Amino acid sequence: MLGPELLERITACRAELDDLEAQLVEQLAEARSERDELAVAERALERLPHG
Repeated sequence: MLGPELLERITACRAELDDLEAQLVEQLAEARSERDELAVAERALERLPHG
C-alpha cells in the first residue's frame, strides 16, 4: 500500500525543507549584518581626508 509510505516520504521531505529554510534564514541574516557593517565601514572611509 502506497499511502503510508508516501505520507512518510512527504513528511520527511517537509522536515528537510524546514531545516533548509532555517539555515537560509540564518545565512540571510548573517549576510545582511555583514552588508550593514561594510556600509558603515564604507561611510567611515569616505569621511577620511583623501591623500
